[in-house]
Amino acid sequence: MARQRRKLGQILLRWEIINQQQLEESLKVAEGAGRKIGETLVELGHCSQDDVAKALAVQFDMEYIDLDAQNAVATDFDLLPADIIQKFHVLPLERNDGKLKVLLHDPMDLELLDVLRFRMNCEIETAVGAESKIREHISRMLSDSSNSIDQAVRELSIDRNAERLDDEEAAAERAEDANAPIVRLVNKIIAEAVNTRASDIHVEPMADRVRLRYRVDGVCHERDNIPKRMQSAMIARLKIMSTMNIAERRVPQDGRIKLNVSGVPIDFRVSACPAYHGESMVMRILRPDSVRIGLASLGFQPDHLDMFSRTIRRPNGIFLVTGPTGSGKTTTLYSALDTLNRPDRKIITAEDPVEYNFSGINQCQVREDIGFTFAAILRTMLRQAPNIILVGEIRDQEVGEVAIQAALTGHLVFSTLHTNDAPSAITRLIDMGIKPFLVASSLQAIMAQRLVRVLCEECKTPDDDPNPYFLRLIGITDEDTQAGQIMRPVGCANCAETGYRGRKGVFEFMQMNTELRDLAFKRAATNQVRRAAITSGMRTLAEDGRLKVLAGITSAEEVARNAQVEGLIDVDQEDM
Repeated sequence: MARQRRKLGQILLRWEIINQQQLEESLKVAEGAGRKIGETLVELGHCSQDDVAKALAVQFDMEYIDLDAQNAVATDFDLLPADIIQKFHVLPLERNDGKLKVLLHDPMDLELLDVLRFRMNCEIETAVGAESKIREHISRMLSDSSNSIDQAVRELSIDRNAERLDDEEAAAERAEDANAPIVRLVNKIIAEAVNTRASDIHVEPMADRVRLRYRVDGVCHERDNIPKRMQSAMIARLKIMSTMNIAERRVPQDGRIKLNVSGVPIDFRVSACPAYHGESMVMRILRPDSVRIGLASLGFQPDHLDMFSRTIRRPNGIFLVTGPTGSGKTTTLYSALDTLNRPDRKIITAEDPVEYNFSGINQCQVREDIGFTFAAILRTMLRQAPNIILVGEIRDQEVGEVAIQAALTGHLVFSTLHTNDAPSAITRLIDMGIKPFLVASSLQAIMAQRLVRVLCEECKTPDDDPNPYFLRLIGITDEDTQAGQIMRPVGCANCAETGYRGRKGVFEFMQMNTELRDLAFKRAATNQVRRAAITSGMRTLAEDGRLKVLAGITSAEEVARNAQVEGLIDVDQEDM
């Protein structure tokens, strides 16, 4: 009789890494979010990825390898195609007697094992490691060296045609030559930005130079200064790649680039804007896996995750996500759609623009120039018999009214709105001209959100003397500091000396109830709606951030800068 495999949670419980309450909480959250128990335990902060990897090794009777250990097995990237390494986050270790040994983080990834057997045509031996360490190792090994851009600039300096780069016709001609140094420079800039987790690349002409900046975790970092004489060729190359008109320099242009970077297909949304010293170019990096991170990875507290999971599974009504540009609204809604995307549901979206493609979802691109507006798409959607509708943004009364009619006729509608907090969304909709009784009857929940940087796990350290100004701003008392553990950023190679790596959301979740619907119907002021929501249990952005500070996930400064905190003045001055 086959021996029954022990469960992951029971192994960690026996090792006393987690307790029974944490296990039960994680099981409930994992079931509601459709996530694996190991991922959920890590997201809730009950254990580390190393703990989960060691437990998986015991569960599946496999070898555990710690890539940070001095005696760690060396990796040989030549043994596997780069696309497999990047897509599945697997590391090739060695090949002996026709058997390939690989390091992976999920022993139950049957798709990976099938691909490896088919592509490599050999027997596969597996070992287990922590997912974060495998990802970091891949990023480090596949990325160019840190001085690659500097080397490309030096190549341009000795190029025989370099003296002609400031001539626009010559620059355009060189930008189309695949072997030209300017082409290699642009390719290296793009590859480096992707490998350093940047979300945007900014190419900004100045009076005497071209400034190159990457936005990482929401903060711009200056990477290099490109010589001014290379400006025309560099802009021309980016325009050619994004299919823009290289001869047009007076009006803004938009374009897209599709590239394989280290074996991974990535889209870039490119914008060119005429400025005083030349055209400023911004490339938004759209990674296909960035919106498929799962609900548990967004940063929800357990109660918020439970409310969110229940709300998105309702049969009808409107669910709004609010916040400024760059607050993660799109990622949140796409994660919800990814969870709900099943063969028995029809999902249609209206977006401007369509940034990420999802298999199984009907996505419509808004085209104002031919009259294919949000409202027109919405009306067409209702004749397509969908179960779930996503409207990129409620911008005006017409779109809002059609979305509400869709919700009242049995559809579940997701959309975004630009407001500072959740209660303001009700006032905003009514101010658009939507009738209060429609707002009151159709809304199911409103969630405001912001993104805060996460402290680097490799270097964060307890803060023995936290700044009382920031603690006071987000409501942390002396008793709280004794009960929780406040951490501070330090800086290391893993986080590029910033002290932060990655971002998570802080949320303000307002579920509609009888009192809130009555206030909406009566056109109550936002402060009245806010008081009623807090009385009924709503946690504000600052309060949600406070919990993350006490859990050692982020810092009080991050929450104060990004959450809706009253009384915040010049943060940099206060730091001094």
